[in-house]
Amino acid sequence: MAETKTIAHAAKKKRNVNNVAYLMILPFVVVFLIFSVYPVLRTLQLSFTDYRGYGELNFKGIDNYLRVFKDKYFWQALGHTINIWVPNIVLQLGLAFLLTIVFSDMKYKIKGLGFFRAVYYLPNIIAATSVAFLFKTLLDWRFGTINQMLSKVGVTNPINWMGTPTITPYVISVISAWIWFGNSFIMLMAGVQGIPRDYYEAASIDGAGRWKLFFKITLPLLKPILLYVSITSLIGGLQMFDLPFLMCGGTKGDPFGSTQTMVMYMYKFGFDTRPKQVGYASAIAYVLFIMILIVSLIQFKIANKKED
Repeated sequence: MAETKTIAHAAKKKRNVNNVAYLMILPFVVVFLIFSVYPVLRTLQLSFTDYRGYGELNFKGIDNYLRVFKDKYFWQALGHTINIWVPNIVLQLGLAFLLTIVFSDMKYKIKGLGFFRAVYYLPNIIAATSVAFLFKTLLDWRFGTINQMLSKVGVTNPINWMGTPTITPYVISVISAWIWFGNSFIMLMAGVQGIPRDYYEAASIDGAGRWKLFFKITLPLLKPILLYVSITSLIGGLQMFDLPFLMCGGTKGDPFGSTQTMVMYMYKFGFDTRPKQVGYASAIAYVLFIMILIVSLIQFKIANKKED
């Protein structure tokens, strides 16, 4: 009898502890449901309607989605997004790779890695508005520092960096690469530091040089990290919004449309058009979500593929 009471008391005490734990995580769950789950479900609902930001919801079925796939300007925005992303990822990974090679080379043995990590990562924590204001000032075609420096070396005609459709996307690519290469470098270095040093020492004893060490040991073992960095960069590229929007004057500031990304195109219908086309903007958001989902599935497929 006493043993039964003891077991019941222990079970009650455990339930009380569990209830306290549930109470502690309740605020997070409530906030998550309100600000994450509800907007996702609400957007899905609106994507099947002609909602304009006010009034009633009129169900339209998949008309908005069919409109997205027939909208040539949406596909142009996708092309602009990829046009900005490709140079960005090449510069970002290239610079991160170069720094990883230098800092992981056993011959150089560069010290102060923690300091360089902080310096390289610093642009990543600066607000996008500050970065946009800084580079708009530097790249101003009349009074910007860059054009003034170029005039000192013989470039007489100032370059309109942010108003030329063949130049502006690549300017944004370079700035984005400057912001994100530190993040890629940190992840690559973390992967390098996770490789056992015994591999390098054994290969060095066998006469392997620095490049053979890199291509035969470092690079193969870094493939999962490289895959993660490249795919997450692609996902971030598809969601690119802040820099093009801030530096090119919003959805109406770029008359050529060369920097109008998919998210900016979605924003245009959700906030800039009169009347608003919230239902269509919601459909664009879900098409973008499907694209990102497909890319993520490809990532997991490649990551889980067994080598022959």
